[in-house]
Amino acid sequence: MPAVTSVLVPYAAYLRVYEPLAAFPEPERRHWARYARSGRVATAQDELRRSLADLLPTPPVPVPVHESPDAFVTEVDGVVCVCPWRTRLRGWLALEELSELLPLPVLDAVLPPVVRGQAAADFEAWRELNPDARPWIRSAVWQVPVRWFTLFADEEREYEPGEVPGEPPVLRYRTPMVQARRRLARGLRTLRESVDEGPLTEGLVDVGRWLEEFHPRSLVELDYGGLVHALSPEQLAEDRSAADVAEGIAALRAGDGAGAGEAYGRLSERWRAVRHRQFAN
Repeated sequence: MPAVTSVLVPYAAYLRVYEPLAAFPEPERRHWARYARSGRVATAQDELRRSLADLLPTPPVPVPVHESPDAFVTEVDGVVCVCPWRTRLRGWLALEELSELLPLPVLDAVLPPVVRGQAAADFEAWRELNPDARPWIRSAVWQVPVRWFTLFADEEREYEPGEVPGEPPVLRYRTPMVQARRRLARGLRTLRESVDEGPLTEGLVDVGRWLEEFHPRSLVELDYGGLVHALSPEQLAEDRSAADVAEGIAALRAGDGAGAGEAYGRLSERWRAVRHRQFAN
């Protein structure tokens, strides 16, 4: 698959859901079955470069004109599972969030109001025809949201140092959907019993609603993606963020506020250092 190598890919992490082919209606199921058999290997870098390339023309194209026919593919216990890119839908959703992330003058300079207005109108019309559509991928720039780690256990951590020239490191977690939902529900119950409602609780509720949209035999993946370039090999090797989150929740469940604070402190310091690099030269 060709890649637009001149485009700088931001430091983004991803939360993905891979669904078994049986979860897709026809004729989409046949499309993904053929795609999986084709042996095409698409990477997150390919996806990001392709979407970012649309921002280079004048005026920029914030949302692809056509939906992507590509997906990430994996196999779980002999069952083919796919994670559709759905770059058009995700482009619309990301555009809605930009107004909260950028000051209006900056937003107008990056994406003129007339461009955003047309994209919003297109999304509204598309939504009327596709009211139940949802993305298979969530992304976050310069961080991994704490709530994502709640879905995984430390023993599900997969780390490849990238010792082969030209291959970047890989750090990811993978877990069955049933485990992800169970851990999220347990963590949410602990938070509600131990602390006041806040951003973490609200975030877990949001992720839980999203996960409920998928087949129960799906696979959930947290991929550090481009963030591996913002962390040193030592930091990647020592990163045990999912373990810190699990330790903090267990401490809260046991009434150990000090232990929970220590675990959360390690986590906060680790990701604060990464976010600060966003503004460094």
